[in-house]
Amino acid sequence: MININGNLLADNEASLSITNRGYAYGDALFETIRVNSGTILFWEDHYFRLMASMRILRMEIPMNFTPEFLQQEILDLIEKSGFMNSSVRIKIMVNRKEGGLYTPMNNGIDYSISVKPLASAFYTLSNDSYEVTLFKDHYMAPDLLSTLKSNNKLVNILGGVFAKENGFENCLLLNTNKMVIEALNGNLFLVKGNKIKTPPVADGCLKGVLRTQLLRILEKLPEYELEEASVSPFELQKADELFITNVITGIQPITKFRKKEYKTEITKRLLGILNARIRIGD
Repeated sequence: MININGNLLADNEASLSITNRGYAYGDALFETIRVNSGTILFWEDHYFRLMASMRILRMEIPMNFTPEFLQQEILDLIEKSGFMNSSVRIKIMVNRKEGGLYTPMNNGIDYSISVKPLASAFYTLSNDSYEVTLFKDHYMAPDLLSTLKSNNKLVNILGGVFAKENGFENCLLLNTNKMVIEALNGNLFLVKGNKIKTPPVADGCLKGVLRTQLLRILEKLPEYELEEASVSPFELQKADELFITNVITGIQPITKFRKKEYKTEITKRLLGILNARIRIGD
């Protein structure tokens, strides 16, 4: 089932107008959320990121768009879809109301919420090879809009096509300053000795919710030195480990970049800590 503006519909009954601004102009935002047996993971971070993103795009936030309202909308959809005892992927889509060309007629919004089942209740680590490369055909601007989960994701899409055509599992994106900022579907972390580094949001990477969770975890682990700083492509081959984070898959270790193969020891430890936090509802 799908929720469109508060109305629950079967998937085959749901439709959008061709003048929907998300479809016509990419004038939309989305939030992807993991829910385990009715527990919305990291809900506060998701909610405030969505609200902040709507404000940046000058969308009018409805008075009823409270954390409690949206939480209940999510749980009602999960229950009606028969997934209350399962792990699911929730996608909230918010688009500006129809009307106008590039300039909208008003800043009101419509929303939809969709649900898909996931295989596992917790994050797992695959032992499969995971090779990545740099995507150099297009670059991301190091500005505020690049940090949003908007419908304007052509660089990510073209990077995905490039990876598929060339036999890679993922691509790493560069900003216009030629610094590495993220993977196609998540934030990037480098491990070198006891130092763990990730690109700063100011470089244009997504302000990922799982990135935020991991930063909080690392701040409480004195054995590691955490650094948010620009990452040069030359640093990638000097790292001991590389991994990607997002809220659906958790932590994905990179096993190979160019001729360099990477370890996964610290990646595995961090995944264990993350799963422990999920179990206790932290």
